[in-house]
Amino acid sequence: MTAEAEITEDQLAELIRAMDEAAAAYIRGDIHHYLSLFDHPDDYTLMPPYGGETSRGFVYTEEGAAATAEFFASGEAWLDVVESYVSGSLAVLVAVERQHGEVGGYPDQDWSLRVTLVFRRAGERWEIVHRHADPLVRQIPFDQFARLARGET
Repeated sequence: MTAEAEITEDQLAELIRAMDEAAAAYIRGDIHHYLSLFDHPDDYTLMPPYGGETSRGFVYTEEGAAATAEFFASGEAWLDVVESYVSGSLAVLVAVERQHGEVGGYPDQDWSLRVTLVFRRAGERWEIVHRHADPLVRQIPFDQFARLARGET
C-alpha cells in the first residue's frame, strides 16, 4: 500500500473556496453547480440539519434536482471556517454556513448552519464523504434542548 500524498495549503485553500461557492449555489437552488464542485462517493454520509437518521450514499435524479431547485428559491451564503484539519488525503472543515434565503416556501430568513464537513482527495477532485449540519448557531436554553432530545417540539 502506498502512502497518500498530504494535502497542501494551496489545495486546502481551494477546497475552502469551492465549499464557499457550493454553499452559495445550494441556497440559490443551483444544485447542478453545487454537484459540479464535489463528487459524492458511495460511502457518503449525511446528518441533515433537521435531524433524523443518517443517510448513506447519494443518488442523483433529475426529479430530485428539480425538487431541490424549487425548495431553495433564492438566497446568499458564505462559509465561515472555524477550523480545518488535514491528514493524508482527508480534510475536515468545521464551519458555519452563514446564509439567508427563501427556503421551503418561507420568506427570506436566516438559515445559518453549523457544519462539519469531511472531504477526501481523489486525484484532482474532491469527494465529500461526510456532512453533519445543525441549526444551533445561536445557543438555546437547556430545557428547550431537553425537549428536542425527547423528540418534542
